[in-house]
Amino acid sequence: MDPRRLFRTPAPAAALALLLAAGCAGGGAPTAEPVSHAAGPAALSASATAALRPYYAQRPAWRDCGVPDFQCATLKAPLDYARPGDGQVKLAVARTKATGPGKRIGSLLVNPGGPGGSAVDYLQAYAGIGYPAPVRARYDMVAVDPRGVARSAPVRCLDGPAMDAYTQVDQTPDDRRETDRLTAAYKKFAAACAERSARVLPHVSTVEAARDMDIVRAALGDAKLNYVGASYGTFLGATYAELFPERTGRLVLDGAMDPSRTARETNRDQAAGFDTAFRSFAADCVGQADCPLGNASVQDATARMKAFLTALDRKPVPTGEPRRPLGEALATIGVITAMYDEAAWPQLRGALTRAMDGEGAGLLALADSYYEREADGDYSNLMAANAAVNCLDQPSAFTTPAAVAAAVPSFEKASPVFGRGLAWASLGCAYWPVEATGTAHRIRAEGAAPIVVVGTTRDPATPYAWARSLAAQLSSGTLLTYDGDGHTAYGRGSDCVDTAINTYLLRGTPPPPGKRCR
Repeated sequence: MDPRRLFRTPAPAAALALLLAAGCAGGGAPTAEPVSHAAGPAALSASATAALRPYYAQRPAWRDCGVPDFQCATLKAPLDYARPGDGQVKLAVARTKATGPGKRIGSLLVNPGGPGGSAVDYLQAYAGIGYPAPVRARYDMVAVDPRGVARSAPVRCLDGPAMDAYTQVDQTPDDRRETDRLTAAYKKFAAACAERSARVLPHVSTVEAARDMDIVRAALGDAKLNYVGASYGTFLGATYAELFPERTGRLVLDGAMDPSRTARETNRDQAAGFDTAFRSFAADCVGQADCPLGNASVQDATARMKAFLTALDRKPVPTGEPRRPLGEALATIGVITAMYDEAAWPQLRGALTRAMDGEGAGLLALADSYYEREADGDYSNLMAANAAVNCLDQPSAFTTPAAVAAAVPSFEKASPVFGRGLAWASLGCAYWPVEATGTAHRIRAEGAAPIVVVGTTRDPATPYAWARSLAAQLSSGTLLTYDGDGHTAYGRGSDCVDTAINTYLLRGTPPPPGKRCR
Protein backbone atom coordinates (compact mmCIF):
# COMPACT_ATOMS: atom_id res chain seq x y z
CA MET A 1 0.00 0.00 0.00
CA ASP A 2 1.29 3.46 -0.87
CA PRO A 3 -1.30 6.22 -0.40
CA ARG A 4 1.40 8.93 0.04
CA ARG A 5 -0.96 11.85 0.56
CA LEU A 6 -2.79 11.25 -2.71
CA PHE A 7 -5.44 13.92 -3.13
CA ARG A 8 -7.41 13.79 -6.33
CA THR A 9 -10.96 13.69 -7.61
CA PRO A 10 -12.64 10.28 -7.84
CA ALA A 11 -12.36 8.44 -11.12
CA PRO A 12 -14.47 8.01 -13.06
CA ALA A 13 -15.81 11.44 -12.12
CA ALA A 14 -19.50 11.74 -11.44
CA ALA A 15 -21.56 13.27 -14.21
CA LEU A 16 -22.32 16.96 -13.84
CA ALA A 17 -25.99 17.75 -13.62
CA LEU A 18 -26.47 21.48 -13.55
CA LEU A 19 -27.53 24.53 -15.28
CA LEU A 20 -27.42 28.17 -14.43
CA ALA A 21 -28.30 31.42 -15.99
CA ALA A 22 -25.25 33.14 -17.38
CA GLY A 23 -24.06 36.26 -15.63
CA CYS A 24 -21.66 39.01 -16.60
CA ALA A 25 -18.05 39.54 -15.64
CA GLY A 26 -15.45 42.00 -16.72
CA GLY A 27 -12.19 41.14 -18.40
CA GLY A 28 -9.29 43.54 -18.68
CA ALA A 29 -5.99 43.80 -20.46
CA PRO A 30 -3.76 40.75 -20.15
CA THR A 31 -0.76 41.03 -17.89
CA ALA A 32 2.34 39.75 -19.67
CA GLU A 33 5.06 40.91 -17.29
CA PRO A 34 6.24 38.99 -14.23
CA VAL A 35 6.27 40.71 -10.88
CA SER A 36 8.39 40.15 -7.80
CA HIS A 37 6.72 39.10 -4.55
CA ALA A 38 8.86 40.01 -1.59
CA ALA A 39 6.47 38.41 0.90
CA GLY A 40 5.57 35.32 -1.10
CA PRO A 41 7.17 31.88 -0.89
CA ALA A 42 10.42 31.45 -2.80
CA ALA A 43 10.60 35.17 -3.63
CA LEU A 44 12.56 35.89 -6.81
CA SER A 45 15.43 38.30 -7.24
CA ALA A 46 15.07 41.30 -9.52
CA SER A 47 17.41 39.73 -12.09
CA ALA A 48 15.45 36.47 -12.09
CA THR A 49 12.20 38.37 -12.49
CA ALA A 50 13.60 40.26 -15.48
CA ALA A 51 14.82 37.02 -17.05
CA LEU A 52 11.26 35.65 -17.00
CA ARG A 53 9.92 38.20 -19.50
CA PRO A 54 10.43 36.00 -22.59
CA TYR A 55 8.39 33.28 -20.95
CA TYR A 56 5.55 35.71 -20.28
CA ALA A 57 5.66 36.89 -23.89
CA GLN A 58 4.82 33.41 -25.27
CA ARG A 59 1.65 32.70 -27.19
CA PRO A 60 0.40 29.14 -27.66
CA ALA A 61 0.53 27.62 -31.13
CA TRP A 62 -2.68 25.60 -30.96
CA ARG A 63 -2.89 22.36 -32.92
CA ASP A 64 -5.28 19.47 -33.26
CA CYS A 65 -4.57 16.86 -30.61
CA GLY A 66 -6.67 13.96 -31.88
CA VAL A 67 -9.69 14.57 -29.63
CA PRO A 68 -12.69 16.26 -31.26
CA ASP A 69 -13.21 19.89 -30.22
CA PHE A 70 -9.91 20.05 -28.30
CA GLN A 71 -6.68 21.81 -29.16
CA CYS A 72 -3.23 21.28 -27.69
CA ALA A 73 -0.11 23.41 -27.32
CA THR A 74 3.24 23.43 -25.60
CA LEU A 75 4.55 26.29 -23.50
CA LYS A 76 7.97 26.69 -21.93
CA ALA A 77 8.84 27.49 -18.33
CA PRO A 78 12.21 27.79 -16.62
CA LEU A 79 13.46 24.62 -14.96
CA ASP A 80 14.63 26.73 -12.00
CA TYR A 81 12.83 30.01 -11.36
CA ALA A 82 15.74 31.31 -9.30
CA ARG A 83 18.00 30.77 -12.34
CA PRO A 84 15.77 31.13 -15.41
CA GLY A 85 18.72 30.77 -17.79
CA ASP A 86 19.65 27.28 -16.58
CA GLY A 87 17.27 25.27 -18.73
CA GLN A 88 13.58 24.82 -19.48
CA VAL A 89 10.67 22.46 -19.06
CA LYS A 90 7.89 22.02 -21.59
CA LEU A 91 4.32 22.26 -20.33
CA ALA A 92 1.49 20.42 -22.08
CA VAL A 93 -1.63 22.59 -22.41
CA ALA A 94 -5.06 21.74 -23.82
CA ARG A 95 -8.24 23.70 -24.33
CA THR A 96 -11.75 23.54 -25.68
CA LYS A 97 -13.10 26.92 -26.70
CA ALA A 98 -16.15 28.62 -25.24
CA THR A 99 -19.26 27.37 -26.99
CA GLY A 100 -21.47 30.45 -26.57
CA PRO A 101 -23.92 32.04 -26.48
CA GLY A 102 -23.00 34.96 -24.30
CA LYS A 103 -19.91 37.07 -23.95
CA ARG A 104 -16.76 35.05 -23.29
CA ILE A 105 -15.48 35.61 -19.73
CA GLY A 106 -12.00 34.19 -20.32
CA SER A 107 -10.18 30.95 -19.64
CA LEU A 108 -11.06 28.55 -16.83
CA LEU A 109 -8.16 26.35 -15.78
CA VAL A 110 -9.00 23.03 -14.14
CA ASN A 111 -6.90 20.63 -12.09
CA PRO A 112 -8.11 17.24 -10.73
CA GLY A 113 -5.55 16.88 -7.93
CA GLY A 114 -2.98 14.26 -7.08
CA PRO A 115 -0.38 15.56 -6.98
CA GLY A 116 0.27 13.65 -10.17
CA GLY A 117 -3.15 13.67 -11.82
CA SER A 118 -3.15 14.70 -15.48
CA ALA A 119 -5.18 17.86 -15.93
CA VAL A 120 -5.12 17.40 -19.71
CA ASP A 121 -6.65 13.91 -19.44
CA TYR A 122 -9.21 15.23 -16.97
CA LEU A 123 -10.20 18.06 -19.29
CA GLN A 124 -10.53 15.85 -22.35
CA ALA A 125 -12.32 12.98 -20.62
CA TYR A 126 -14.59 14.94 -18.34
CA ALA A 127 -14.36 18.64 -17.52
CA GLY A 128 -14.34 19.91 -21.10
CA ILE A 129 -17.56 18.07 -21.90
CA GLY A 130 -19.14 17.51 -18.48
CA TYR A 131 -19.01 20.91 -16.79
CA PRO A 132 -22.37 22.72 -16.88
CA ALA A 133 -23.22 24.08 -20.32
CA PRO A 134 -23.55 27.71 -19.16
CA VAL A 135 -20.00 27.58 -17.76
CA ARG A 136 -18.59 26.01 -20.92
CA ALA A 137 -20.48 28.58 -22.98
CA ARG A 138 -18.69 31.50 -21.33
CA TYR A 139 -15.21 30.09 -20.70
CA ASP A 140 -12.49 28.46 -22.72
CA MET A 141 -11.87 25.33 -20.66
CA VAL A 142 -8.11 24.91 -20.23
CA ALA A 143 -5.78 22.42 -18.55
CA VAL A 144 -2.04 22.25 -18.06
CA ASP A 145 -0.29 19.13 -16.82
CA PRO A 146 1.82 20.41 -13.91
CA ARG A 147 5.58 19.98 -14.26
CA GLY A 148 6.59 16.42 -13.47
CA VAL A 149 3.18 15.06 -14.49
CA ALA A 150 2.06 13.10 -17.56
CA ARG A 151 3.08 15.13 -20.64
CA SER A 152 4.97 17.91 -18.81
CA ALA A 153 8.54 16.73 -18.12
CA PRO A 154 7.22 13.64 -16.30
CA VAL A 155 9.04 12.16 -13.32
CA ARG A 156 9.97 8.53 -13.97
CA CYS A 157 10.83 5.98 -11.31
CA LEU A 158 10.10 2.23 -11.33
CA ASP A 159 9.06 0.31 -14.45
CA GLY A 160 5.87 -1.76 -14.58
CA PRO A 161 7.14 -5.06 -13.12
CA ALA A 162 9.01 -3.22 -10.37
CA MET A 163 5.89 -1.20 -9.55
CA ASP A 164 3.90 -4.43 -9.34
CA ALA A 165 6.33 -5.67 -6.71
CA TYR A 166 6.39 -2.32 -4.91
CA THR A 167 2.60 -2.14 -4.51
CA GLN A 168 2.58 -5.56 -2.86
CA VAL A 169 5.13 -4.81 -0.13
CA ASP A 170 3.70 -5.35 3.35
CA GLN A 171 3.02 -1.91 4.82
CA THR A 172 2.02 -3.10 8.27
CA PRO A 173 5.32 -4.67 9.34
CA ASP A 174 5.15 -7.04 12.31
CA ASP A 175 8.86 -7.50 12.97
CA ARG A 176 12.33 -6.23 12.10
CA ARG A 177 12.57 -8.33 8.95
CA GLU A 178 9.34 -6.92 7.52
CA THR A 179 10.32 -3.40 8.53
CA ASP A 180 13.66 -3.77 6.74
CA ARG A 181 11.85 -5.04 3.64
CA LEU A 182 9.55 -2.00 3.65
CA THR A 183 12.34 0.53 4.09
CA ALA A 184 14.32 -1.23 1.35
CA ALA A 185 11.33 -0.79 -0.97
CA TYR A 186 11.16 2.92 -0.19
CA LYS A 187 14.87 3.29 -0.82
CA LYS A 188 14.64 1.41 -4.12
CA PHE A 189 11.77 3.62 -5.27
CA ALA A 190 13.66 6.80 -4.37
CA ALA A 191 16.86 5.59 -6.03
CA ALA A 192 14.98 4.80 -9.23
CA CYS A 193 13.52 8.31 -9.26
CA ALA A 194 16.97 9.80 -8.76
CA GLU A 195 18.42 7.68 -11.56
CA ARG A 196 15.70 8.29 -14.12
CA SER A 197 14.62 11.85 -13.25
CA ALA A 198 17.65 13.61 -11.79
CA ARG A 199 17.21 16.79 -13.84
CA VAL A 200 13.60 17.55 -12.99
CA LEU A 201 13.34 16.00 -9.52
CA PRO A 202 14.46 19.13 -7.58
CA HIS A 203 12.02 21.35 -9.51
CA VAL A 204 8.52 19.90 -9.24
CA SER A 205 7.28 21.71 -6.14
CA THR A 206 3.81 23.19 -5.89
CA VAL A 207 5.30 26.69 -5.79
CA GLU A 208 6.99 26.09 -9.14
CA ALA A 209 3.80 24.61 -10.63
CA ALA A 210 1.86 27.67 -9.44
CA ARG A 211 4.42 29.97 -11.08
CA ASP A 212 3.96 27.94 -14.27
CA MET A 213 0.23 28.64 -14.12
CA ASP A 214 0.93 32.35 -14.17
CA ILE A 215 2.95 31.93 -17.36
CA VAL A 216 0.04 29.96 -18.83
CA ARG A 217 -2.38 32.70 -17.75
CA ALA A 218 -0.32 35.35 -19.52
CA ALA A 219 0.09 33.18 -22.64
CA LEU A 220 -3.69 32.80 -22.81
CA GLY A 221 -4.10 36.58 -22.69
CA ASP A 222 -6.01 36.67 -19.41
CA ALA A 223 -5.54 39.48 -16.91
CA LYS A 224 -6.52 37.18 -14.05
CA LEU A 225 -6.52 33.44 -13.41
CA ASN A 226 -9.91 31.76 -13.17
CA TYR A 227 -9.55 28.25 -11.80
CA VAL A 228 -11.31 25.20 -10.40
CA GLY A 229 -8.97 22.99 -8.41
CA ALA A 230 -10.05 19.77 -6.75
CA SER A 231 -8.30 17.97 -3.90
CA TYR A 232 -4.52 18.65 -4.18
CA GLY A 233 -5.54 21.17 -6.85
CA THR A 234 -6.83 23.32 -3.98
CA PHE A 235 -3.32 23.61 -2.56
CA LEU A 236 -2.04 24.49 -6.02
CA GLY A 237 -4.72 27.16 -6.38
CA ALA A 238 -4.18 28.57 -2.90
CA THR A 239 -0.43 28.73 -3.57
CA TYR A 240 -1.12 30.67 -6.76
CA ALA A 241 -3.26 33.13 -4.78
CA GLU A 242 -0.46 33.50 -2.25
CA LEU A 243 2.09 34.26 -4.97
CA PHE A 244 -0.11 36.40 -7.21
CA PRO A 245 -3.04 37.78 -5.19
CA GLU A 246 -3.59 40.69 -7.58
CA ARG A 247 -3.92 38.26 -10.49
CA THR A 248 -6.33 35.92 -8.73
CA GLY A 249 -9.71 35.83 -10.42
CA ARG A 250 -12.48 33.38 -9.60
CA LEU A 251 -10.98 30.47 -7.70
CA VAL A 252 -12.96 27.41 -6.61
CA LEU A 253 -11.04 25.15 -4.22
CA ASP A 254 -13.08 21.94 -3.88
CA GLY A 255 -12.09 19.25 -1.39
CA ALA A 256 -9.65 21.59 0.26
CA MET A 257 -6.28 20.81 1.76
CA ASP A 258 -4.97 22.70 4.78
CA PRO A 259 -1.49 24.10 4.00
CA SER A 260 -0.85 24.77 7.69
CA ARG A 261 -0.80 21.07 8.62
CA THR A 262 2.55 19.27 8.74
CA ALA A 263 3.06 16.07 6.80
CA ARG A 264 2.55 14.01 9.95
CA GLU A 265 -0.62 15.89 10.87
CA THR A 266 -1.89 15.64 7.30
CA ASN A 267 -1.42 11.89 7.15
CA ARG A 268 -3.02 11.31 10.54
CA ASP A 269 -5.92 13.59 9.61
CA GLN A 270 -6.38 11.62 6.43
CA ALA A 271 -6.45 8.37 8.40
CA ALA A 272 -9.33 9.84 10.39
CA GLY A 273 -10.98 10.95 7.15
CA PHE A 274 -10.87 7.49 5.68
CA ASP A 275 -12.22 6.11 8.96
CA THR A 276 -15.17 8.49 8.75
CA ALA A 277 -15.81 7.43 5.17
CA PHE A 278 -15.48 3.73 6.02
CA ARG A 279 -17.94 4.04 8.88
CA SER A 280 -20.39 5.70 6.50
CA PHE A 281 -19.87 2.84 4.03
CA ALA A 282 -20.28 0.28 6.81
CA ALA A 283 -23.51 1.92 8.03
CA ASP A 284 -24.87 1.63 4.51
CA CYS A 285 -23.50 -1.88 4.02
CA VAL A 286 -25.07 -3.47 7.12
CA GLY A 287 -28.46 -2.43 5.79
CA GLN A 288 -27.90 -4.22 2.48
CA ALA A 289 -28.81 -7.86 1.88
CA ASP A 290 -25.50 -8.48 0.11
CA CYS A 291 -23.22 -6.93 2.77
CA PRO A 292 -20.14 -9.16 3.20
CA LEU A 293 -19.42 -7.55 6.58
CA GLY A 294 -22.63 -8.81 8.18
CA ASN A 295 -25.80 -7.01 9.17
CA ALA A 296 -25.18 -6.45 12.86
CA SER A 297 -23.58 -3.04 13.39
CA VAL A 298 -20.92 -0.62 12.17
CA GLN A 299 -18.67 -1.77 15.01
CA ASP A 300 -19.03 -5.40 13.99
CA ALA A 301 -18.47 -4.55 10.31
CA THR A 302 -15.29 -2.66 11.23
CA ALA A 303 -14.00 -5.63 13.21
CA ARG A 304 -14.74 -7.99 10.31
CA MET A 305 -12.94 -5.75 7.84
CA LYS A 306 -9.88 -5.53 10.05
CA ALA A 307 -9.87 -9.31 10.57
CA PHE A 308 -10.16 -9.88 6.82
CA LEU A 309 -7.19 -7.63 6.05
CA THR A 310 -5.15 -9.28 8.81
CA ALA A 311 -5.90 -12.68 7.29
CA LEU A 312 -4.70 -11.46 3.89
CA ASP A 313 -1.47 -10.33 5.54
CA ARG A 314 -0.86 -13.95 6.49
CA LYS A 315 -2.24 -15.59 3.35
CA PRO A 316 -3.08 -13.68 0.13
CA VAL A 317 -5.84 -14.97 -2.15
CA PRO A 318 -5.51 -15.54 -5.92
CA THR A 319 -6.57 -12.94 -8.46
CA GLY A 320 -6.05 -14.75 -11.74
CA GLU A 321 -2.63 -13.11 -12.07
CA PRO A 322 -0.03 -15.49 -10.56
CA ARG A 323 2.47 -12.74 -9.78
CA ARG A 324 -0.12 -10.46 -8.17
CA PRO A 325 -2.10 -12.24 -5.46
CA LEU A 326 -4.33 -10.11 -3.27
CA GLY A 327 -2.51 -9.43 -0.04
CA GLU A 328 -3.28 -6.90 2.67
CA ALA A 329 -1.50 -4.04 0.86
CA LEU A 330 -3.43 -4.27 -2.42
CA ALA A 331 -6.71 -5.09 -0.68
CA THR A 332 -6.43 -2.02 1.56
CA ILE A 333 -5.86 0.22 -1.44
CA GLY A 334 -8.84 -1.37 -3.17
CA VAL A 335 -11.07 -0.52 -0.21
CA ILE A 336 -9.62 3.00 0.06
CA THR A 337 -10.33 3.58 -3.64
CA ALA A 338 -14.04 2.97 -3.12
CA MET A 339 -14.12 5.47 -0.26
CA TYR A 340 -13.54 8.32 -2.73
CA ASP A 341 -17.00 7.97 -4.27
CA GLU A 342 -20.10 6.46 -2.66
CA ALA A 343 -21.23 5.37 -6.12
CA ALA A 344 -18.49 2.72 -5.86
CA TRP A 345 -19.90 1.16 -2.69
CA PRO A 346 -21.94 -1.54 -4.48
CA GLN A 347 -18.81 -2.48 -6.46
CA LEU A 348 -16.87 -2.71 -3.21
CA ARG A 349 -19.49 -4.95 -1.60
CA GLY A 350 -19.24 -7.34 -4.53
CA ALA A 351 -15.45 -7.27 -4.60
CA LEU A 352 -15.26 -7.92 -0.85
CA THR A 353 -17.73 -10.78 -1.10
CA ARG A 354 -15.66 -12.49 -3.80
CA ALA A 355 -12.38 -11.85 -1.99
CA MET A 356 -13.74 -13.36 1.21
CA ASP A 357 -14.67 -16.39 -0.87
CA GLY A 358 -11.07 -16.63 -2.10
CA GLU A 359 -11.18 -14.69 -5.39
CA GLY A 360 -9.45 -11.30 -5.25
CA ALA A 361 -9.72 -9.94 -8.80
CA GLY A 362 -12.38 -7.35 -7.91
CA LEU A 363 -10.34 -5.66 -5.19
CA LEU A 364 -7.24 -5.86 -7.38
CA ALA A 365 -9.10 -3.99 -10.13
CA LEU A 366 -9.99 -1.24 -7.67
CA ALA A 367 -6.36 -0.99 -6.54
CA ASP A 368 -5.20 -0.85 -10.16
CA SER A 369 -7.52 2.09 -10.83
CA TYR A 370 -6.03 3.92 -7.85
CA TYR A 371 -2.48 3.35 -9.06
CA GLU A 372 -3.44 4.00 -12.72
CA ARG A 373 -2.12 0.62 -13.84
CA GLU A 374 -2.99 -0.31 -17.40
CA ALA A 375 -4.05 -3.77 -18.52
CA ASP A 376 -0.65 -4.28 -20.19
CA GLY A 377 1.13 -3.77 -16.88
CA ASP A 378 2.31 -0.22 -17.51
CA TYR A 379 1.62 2.50 -14.95
CA SER A 380 1.03 6.18 -15.48
CA ASN A 381 3.54 8.39 -13.70
CA LEU A 382 0.92 9.29 -11.06
CA MET A 383 2.67 7.69 -8.09
CA ALA A 384 6.12 8.87 -9.18
CA ALA A 385 4.94 12.47 -9.50
CA ASN A 386 2.94 12.17 -6.30
CA ALA A 387 6.00 11.22 -4.27
CA ALA A 388 8.22 13.79 -5.99
CA VAL A 389 5.88 16.71 -5.29
CA ASN A 390 4.95 15.67 -1.76
CA CYS A 391 8.55 15.08 -0.74
CA LEU A 392 9.56 18.55 -2.00
CA ASP A 393 6.60 20.39 -0.53
CA GLN A 394 7.24 19.30 3.06
CA PRO A 395 9.87 17.45 5.09
CA SER A 396 9.12 13.80 5.75
CA ALA A 397 6.48 13.02 8.35
CA PHE A 398 8.93 10.58 9.95
CA THR A 399 12.65 10.05 9.55
CA THR A 400 13.10 6.61 11.13
CA PRO A 401 11.10 3.39 11.51
CA ALA A 402 11.31 3.81 15.28
CA ALA A 403 9.50 7.16 15.01
CA VAL A 404 6.74 5.53 12.96
CA ALA A 405 6.36 2.69 15.45
CA ALA A 406 5.98 5.20 18.26
CA ALA A 407 3.24 7.05 16.34
CA VAL A 408 1.27 3.97 15.23
CA PRO A 409 -1.08 4.02 18.24
CA SER A 410 -2.22 7.57 17.45
CA PHE A 411 -2.85 6.60 13.82
CA GLU A 412 -4.75 3.47 14.86
CA LYS A 413 -6.86 5.61 17.18
CA ALA A 414 -7.68 7.79 14.18
CA SER A 415 -8.53 4.73 12.07
CA PRO A 416 -8.64 1.17 13.40
CA VAL A 417 -8.77 -0.21 9.84
CA PHE A 418 -6.35 2.06 7.94
CA GLY A 419 -4.27 3.79 10.62
CA ARG A 420 -1.35 1.39 10.90
CA GLY A 421 -0.76 1.24 7.16
CA LEU A 422 -1.09 5.00 6.73
CA ALA A 423 1.44 5.58 9.49
CA TRP A 424 4.05 3.41 7.76
CA ALA A 425 3.20 4.96 4.39
CA SER A 426 4.28 8.28 5.92
CA LEU A 427 7.90 7.13 6.03
CA GLY A 428 8.52 7.19 2.27
CA CYS A 429 9.94 10.72 2.02
CA ALA A 430 12.60 9.93 4.64
CA TYR A 431 14.72 8.35 1.90
CA TRP A 432 14.03 10.92 -0.81
CA PRO A 433 17.16 12.02 -2.74
CA VAL A 434 16.18 15.72 -2.81
CA GLU A 435 15.74 17.88 0.26
CA ALA A 436 12.32 19.45 0.82
CA THR A 437 12.00 23.10 -0.20
CA GLY A 438 8.63 23.87 1.41
CA THR A 439 7.16 23.85 4.89
CA ALA A 440 3.69 23.89 6.39
CA HIS A 441 2.34 27.43 6.68
CA ARG A 442 -0.87 29.41 6.67
CA ILE A 443 -1.93 31.00 3.38
CA ARG A 444 -3.61 34.39 3.60
CA ALA A 445 -3.36 35.70 0.02
CA GLU A 446 -4.05 39.26 1.15
CA GLY A 447 -5.58 41.28 -1.67
CA ALA A 448 -7.02 38.37 -3.66
CA ALA A 449 -10.56 38.51 -5.00
CA PRO A 450 -13.19 36.34 -3.25
CA ILE A 451 -12.18 32.65 -3.22
CA VAL A 452 -14.74 29.85 -2.73
CA VAL A 453 -13.56 26.92 -0.59
CA VAL A 454 -15.71 23.78 -0.71
CA GLY A 455 -15.72 21.10 1.99
CA THR A 456 -17.63 17.80 2.20
CA THR A 457 -18.50 16.71 5.73
CA ARG A 458 -17.56 13.04 5.24
CA ASP A 459 -14.77 13.49 2.70
CA PRO A 460 -12.23 10.65 3.13
CA ALA A 461 -9.14 12.20 1.54
CA THR A 462 -9.48 15.87 2.49
CA PRO A 463 -11.33 16.01 5.82
CA TYR A 464 -13.93 18.73 6.24
CA ALA A 465 -11.90 20.45 8.97
CA TRP A 466 -9.28 21.31 6.33
CA ALA A 467 -11.80 23.24 4.25
CA ARG A 468 -12.93 25.19 7.30
CA SER A 469 -9.31 26.00 8.13
CA LEU A 470 -8.34 27.10 4.64
CA ALA A 471 -11.42 29.29 4.26
CA ALA A 472 -10.54 30.96 7.56
CA GLN A 473 -6.90 31.44 6.58
CA LEU A 474 -7.62 33.11 3.24
CA SER A 475 -8.27 36.81 3.61
CA SER A 476 -11.08 36.56 1.03
CA GLY A 477 -12.14 32.94 1.59
CA THR A 478 -15.79 31.85 1.69
CA LEU A 479 -16.71 28.33 2.87
CA LEU A 480 -19.36 26.31 1.03
CA THR A 481 -20.29 23.15 2.96
CA TYR A 482 -21.69 19.97 1.43
CA ASP A 483 -23.21 17.63 4.01
CA GLY A 484 -22.50 14.36 2.26
CA ASP A 485 -20.17 11.50 1.39
CA GLY A 486 -17.33 11.13 -1.07
CA HIS A 487 -14.37 13.21 -2.15
CA THR A 488 -15.13 16.74 -3.48
CA ALA A 489 -18.59 18.15 -4.12
CA TYR A 490 -18.88 20.06 -7.41
CA GLY A 491 -20.67 18.04 -10.07
CA ARG A 492 -21.42 15.11 -7.79
CA GLY A 493 -25.18 15.37 -7.58
CA SER A 494 -25.99 18.34 -5.33
CA ASP A 495 -27.94 21.00 -7.22
CA CYS A 496 -27.33 23.32 -4.27
CA VAL A 497 -23.54 23.01 -4.53
CA ASP A 498 -23.50 23.24 -8.31
CA THR A 499 -25.78 26.27 -8.43
CA ALA A 500 -23.67 28.12 -5.88
CA ILE A 501 -20.43 27.44 -7.77
CA ASN A 502 -21.91 28.16 -11.18
CA THR A 503 -23.25 31.49 -9.92
CA TYR A 504 -19.79 32.40 -8.65
CA LEU A 505 -18.02 31.39 -11.87
CA LEU A 506 -20.50 33.18 -14.10
CA ARG A 507 -21.31 36.27 -12.04
CA GLY A 508 -18.42 36.54 -9.58
CA THR A 509 -20.82 36.34 -6.63
CA PRO A 510 -19.63 33.94 -3.91
CA PRO A 511 -22.13 32.03 -1.78
CA PRO A 512 -23.21 33.77 1.43
CA PRO A 513 -21.26 33.01 4.62
CA GLY A 514 -22.33 29.76 6.22
CA LYS A 515 -23.92 28.36 3.05
CA ARG A 516 -24.65 24.66 3.58
CA CYS A 517 -25.92 22.13 1.06
CA ARG A 518 -27.14 18.54 1.16
